[in-house]
Amino acid sequence: MALNYIWVAFFLIAFVVALLKLIITGDTEIFKIIIEGMFDSSKMAVMDIALPLAGVMTFFLGILKVGEEAGVIRRMAKIIGPFFSKLFPEVPKDHPANGQMIMNFSANMLGLDNAATPFGLKAMQSLQELNPSKDTASNAQIMFMVLHSAGPVLIPISIMAQRAIYNAADPADIFIPALISVYIATLTGMLFVGIKQKINFFDKTLLSWLLGLTGFIGFVLWYFAGLPKEEIEATSKVASNLILMTFIMGFIGGAVYKKVDIFPAFIEGAKSGFETSIKVLPYLVGLLVAIGAFRNSGALTFIVDALKWIFSLTGMNTDFTDALPTALMHPLSGSGSRAMMIDAMKTYGADSFVGRLSCVFQACSDTILYVLALYFGSVNIKNTRYTLVAGLLADLAGVITAIIVSYIFFH
Repeated sequence: MALNYIWVAFFLIAFVVALLKLIITGDTEIFKIIIEGMFDSSKMAVMDIALPLAGVMTFFLGILKVGEEAGVIRRMAKIIGPFFSKLFPEVPKDHPANGQMIMNFSANMLGLDNAATPFGLKAMQSLQELNPSKDTASNAQIMFMVLHSAGPVLIPISIMAQRAIYNAADPADIFIPALISVYIATLTGMLFVGIKQKINFFDKTLLSWLLGLTGFIGFVLWYFAGLPKEEIEATSKVASNLILMTFIMGFIGGAVYKKVDIFPAFIEGAKSGFETSIKVLPYLVGLLVAIGAFRNSGALTFIVDALKWIFSLTGMNTDFTDALPTALMHPLSGSGSRAMMIDAMKTYGADSFVGRLSCVFQACSDTILYVLALYFGSVNIKNTRYTLVAGLLADLAGVITAIIVSYIFFH
């Protein structure tokens, strides 16, 4: 229901704002801009997202099937089983969804979005098999979606690369603030959903895993903080892709050892990749067109200006408000927020406070509305329950943390 209201609101607000611009300021181009933007968004949803996704989905779901036939996914599920059985009590310890979620989280943490999506969609389909109410999100699906949308990316490689393009003196200087922000966002989302689902976070197994993961995050911070600045991006890029390639070779090697008919298994898994991409296409087109209309109407600019005015009344430092377009667009559109981030670096400079904060905003969570449309659309979930609220709360926590740590590091 929340997505229904939001989708309608995007069009309604866009129409009202455009009408006011036409009447008050005489902007005769505004409706033309909105309509052209709707066509562009429709094209982007198909040509830039769905079709490239189909190729990536086809390959990685084929590889995932090889891993399943080789028993590698099952072994991974057993290792993580004690932790996931507490966090996802509805999912059996040895269920394939556990291994698929591990692959999704691992690819996400490495900043490999193209690989994370196929694994995540496969995990959502496996969770749907356990879902007793097929049109309503299960507890496990909600927890998975919120953890995924919080976007626990350890190393924001693409953002560092973008900063290098715009001549940042140190493209990797946003690494630590971004990691702190994304960790707080993920923890907030997990705790909110866990409390709603009455999960006992003081359970010894769950607590020890969470403390271990926190320690791992701390180790990554410590390790990269000790590297020369120019080595951070290169090291993270090599490590991320090496780990993913190791997974692929591990699946194939396990299949060889188990004497699996590898290529037929690959083809069987690959067939579902294209089917899934087609299934999510209407959801992507519908959501991205609505977001495009909202953005092109200028409504977002009015919201940012209003927030600037409100914060100025408090007497607090308002330098962060110039970076808010990235933060406000991020839950709606990944490409839109990236455009806002690039615009901030162009306008204020890559090494300015606003430029850096915009990059931290971009790195600290995923695009919740896009994720909901893509993943729930793939299994025809209509009632998402409190998933959106939890995702937006995690995003808000990440934004607030990003502002605080960016003032500490950069202001």
